[in-house]
Amino acid sequence: MAPMCQYSAVDGVMNDWHRNHLGARAMGGAALIICEATAVSPDGRISPGCTGLWNEAQMQAVAPINAFIEGLGAVPAIQIGHAGRKGSAHVPWNGGAHIPDDDPLGWPTVGPSSEPFDADGTRLWKAPNEMSIADIEVMKEKFVAAAKRALDAGYKILELHAAHGYLQHSFLTPLVNTRSDAYGGDLHSRARFLLETAEAIREVWPENLPLATRISIHDWIEGGNGIEENIQIAKWLKDVGVDMIDCSGGGATPKARASIGERTSDQVGLAGELRAATGITTMAVGYITEAEQANNLIKSGTCDITLLGRQLLREPYWPIRAAQILGEDPKPHMPIQYHVVAS
Repeated sequence: MAPMCQYSAVDGVMNDWHRNHLGARAMGGAALIICEATAVSPDGRISPGCTGLWNEAQMQAVAPINAFIEGLGAVPAIQIGHAGRKGSAHVPWNGGAHIPDDDPLGWPTVGPSSEPFDADGTRLWKAPNEMSIADIEVMKEKFVAAAKRALDAGYKILELHAAHGYLQHSFLTPLVNTRSDAYGGDLHSRARFLLETAEAIREVWPENLPLATRISIHDWIEGGNGIEENIQIAKWLKDVGVDMIDCSGGGATPKARASIGERTSDQVGLAGELRAATGITTMAVGYITEAEQANNLIKSGTCDITLLGRQLLREPYWPIRAAQILGEDPKPHMPIQYHVVAS
């Protein structure tokens, strides 16, 4: 299961919704359950309803969920990140617009520059505070602290969110990063924040547990990063200890739409190009809905892991049905309590 925001936490703490949402997909046979984008600090949330891992209460709430997932034979994973200039937004069903700083629910946002996400749109997008070098150093420490809590909470795979226009991606892409210091300019300088963060996390994340990074494999707009740039970024990430690349797309600006729409099939195919060029393990995501489709992506060498998002929201037991379609015994993918019913 791909990481999908639920906007249902309270003060970053998971609750009954998350226990049932994540547990149901493990019961349905998904081999890997990646928890939603989880903030490394309070201002790193997309919305007030987003999950966090900046304190012990949040860690303690998720630990039993992970134990349940693992007990069902699935692998609990988490995506940690920072929303950057796209943070401090209302939850989607309340419109999703930015929350002003003087509203008790809102907070100031940060980014590589002070340019708002959408300066010309009809919705309010406030200007972020441009991060100083000192701010970047502190942010890296917050990522490392969240990684340590993720390990203590029982996660077996850690994914850094560097896609969809959030903080790490906004540094990577020239569509947003206009800095002229060590963290802006050429591709390697724009990637410096992500590479240094990944390297610092690798020092505290065990070698026997995979470290992944989600990138927007293409910015889908002229002047942004394309597949060539992202192949290079993936090579650098591999050099600092990243084991897997989660290949999503877009999201840096309002015109660079994220991983839904007509470009999705291209996004999945580009995962294969990145895999062939780098030799790194890849995860493909985007409109993967059918068993044969998911299986063929792996058989063809396009990716090593297929991630399902919206399809698993619609159908939590999709993996069990997929096993049957592919001629496999569904029982190994089911809780033992369901075996008699399935006979």
